[in-house]
Amino acid sequence: MKSIVVINPNSNGVVTDGLDKALEVYRFQEGPEIICVTNSKGPFGIESKLDSELVVPDIFEQINNHKNAGAYVIACYSDPGIDLLRSAIKTPIYGIAESGILTALSRGKRFGVIAISEGSISRHRAYIQKMGVASRLANERSLNMTVDQTAQGARTFEKLIEIGRKLLKDGADVIILGCAGMAIHRLELEKELNAPVIDPTQAAVSMALGSLVL
Repeated sequence: MKSIVVINPNSNGVVTDGLDKALEVYRFQEGPEIICVTNSKGPFGIESKLDSELVVPDIFEQINNHKNAGAYVIACYSDPGIDLLRSAIKTPIYGIAESGILTALSRGKRFGVIAISEGSISRHRAYIQKMGVASRLANERSLNMTVDQTAQGARTFEKLIEIGRKLLKDGADVIILGCAGMAIHRLELEKELNAPVIDPTQAAVSMALGSLVL
């Protein structure tokens, strides 16, 4: 069976390690190999529209490095270059923002998003509008942290609880983690909030698995 290649477009190996651990539950005997790779040429964190656009050629290069894969996952919540890449590559490509949102819509009436920074929110909202599901968004709030801090910062989990609770008060009944670096916190956060918490990379890999094993 062909592999699933999960591409971390930033150069932060800690984020990739966190993804790899979060995806361990999807590895099973006779199932596809799940390979997590780091874009060593990328910024340490993708935290602006410019960062998102500049890494598209690097993602394309990573895809070329793994030409025999059965599916690709772009592990950045901006889904950089996804339309362009899909137009050029026939192999299924899953963006974690799109996958996370679609999964959230199947778990509740309205979803909330935890962003890393205020600057990310307008970019995310434009994408949600493009998907045609803005009416299902309760709110998006930011941690005001960097990608690296979300992956290993000492206060990350406490901030996630704080922002998650605010989103529930805003009317969300499902929470999406709006950055791949938050993956390691999903299970504990779900317990604390007593509400579904979607890790978008896990959501994207679930969809990729479905395309390969059926």
